[in-house]
Amino acid sequence: MEEGAPRFFDLLSREGIPATAFATGDVARRYPDQMARLVDAGHELGCHGDTHRRFSTMTTSEAAAELDRSTETLRAFAPVTSFRAPNLDYPAALLPLLAERGYTLDSSIARYKPHKGHPSRPVREGGVLRVPASTMPSLVRLPGLVRPFVLGWLREPLVLFFHPWEFVDVTREPIPWDCRFRTGAPALASLAAAIAYLRRRGDSFVLMRDLANSAA
Repeated sequence: MEEGAPRFFDLLSREGIPATAFATGDVARRYPDQMARLVDAGHELGCHGDTHRRFSTMTTSEAAAELDRSTETLRAFAPVTSFRAPNLDYPAALLPLLAERGYTLDSSIARYKPHKGHPSRPVREGGVLRVPASTMPSLVRLPGLVRPFVLGWLREPLVLFFHPWEFVDVTREPIPWDCRFRTGAPALASLAAAIAYLRRRGDSFVLMRDLANSAA
């Protein structure tokens, strides 16, 4: 949050691109200035739970408490209505908890995980619009000759996501290779190149809440 997030939002500012930032309540309480900055810049603030604990490990009452605390924290900054669970792990049985709290969109499913029964297109379920993430971040960080083929293969709506730490050089950290390769400056360059490619083919850039409103 201290190094990667400012680099990411500076890039978006230069490109004039809006983004939805899914933050945990814990991060928002520790970095209120970052939350205020992204909202003031016209980005959407979304909910990512409160503690980054997997929702599939919680009881219904625990999940409700997790959502209540994060929602209270985040809505002090903006009218948060979009949600994404940590690890893209949110049981369908808990979807009514989101609708009860005024969430209209959930992006806790992945188009690249059909083996887990995740849909490939947006679907309305449990009172919210479920919009799949298109691909894992590491594929967008691939070298330039490969990236256009990856992006061109994906179906609309194209939903890309990144983590702030990807824009810090963590290539020497003891984490999985697909998480650490081409992080830092190469990740920023890859994202800028992806934006340029999408612009050339005529794509528009919208917030998650815009998708929910257009499907209403």
